[in-house]
Amino acid sequence: MNDGYRVHLANPAAIRQYEGLKYSGDFTDAAHLAQLLRLGPLPEGYIYPAEERPVRDLSRKRIQLVQCRTAQILAIENLFSRHTGGQMQAGRVKHLDVTLAMQANLAVMQTLQEEIGFIEKRLMERVKLHPDYALLNSVPGIGPGLATTIMLETGTISRFTKVGNFSSYCRCVDSRRESNSRKKGEGNTKNGNKYLAWAFVEAANFAIRSCPEARRFYERKKRARNGIVAIKALAHKLARACYHMLREHKPFEITRCFG
Repeated sequence: MNDGYRVHLANPAAIRQYEGLKYSGDFTDAAHLAQLLRLGPLPEGYIYPAEERPVRDLSRKRIQLVQCRTAQILAIENLFSRHTGGQMQAGRVKHLDVTLAMQANLAVMQTLQEEIGFIEKRLMERVKLHPDYALLNSVPGIGPGLATTIMLETGTISRFTKVGNFSSYCRCVDSRRESNSRKKGEGNTKNGNKYLAWAFVEAANFAIRSCPEARRFYERKKRARNGIVAIKALAHKLARACYHMLREHKPFEITRCFG
């Protein structure tokens, strides 16, 4: 690309050759790709702009540290629960060894929190002027951190021709193969962006705490199935809302999403 070539990033998950071929190699694969490119139906992937990759990688590092911090919190709660039989507010651990173990988790958690703060400060400096940033902040459950992640991982929203394509990329759509109304298997469940999948599930968990309409939607889905399916359904709702907002450049409308 730096030398002026037009690069085509082929999507191998969407390219299938005839499985009955007796011989296949690099030259035949290249010829097949060239034929698809000549005819037009070559499935291509999105090439993320090189100048924006560093800040996206910084955002991904924040996600990694946040997940590590959560692991430390859960480890402290599990230690406390195992040795006291209660919640964190119900008492205290008397055994010195257990106390030292919890203090080690606490020290790691505090260090992670400091590093997360440094990264978030830098991210705010880089993305606060982006017009899409303010739109994402208007969605229930999406704050500065999640808005940054969604914006950076989505890239150009115009690369998704339909809302279903974006939902699938966010891993909000079931991977299912049916025949005669019966499930015959699953497709590639790992297709999509794991960071967007994480971000919208986090947004759904925050939304049920702050938005009554989101809470009612979650409770209705939970009664019909279970809590995990309900959270995923709410994440799907928020992903579809974000797609339309970014395409139309309009703020979030609660009646349009949950009406």
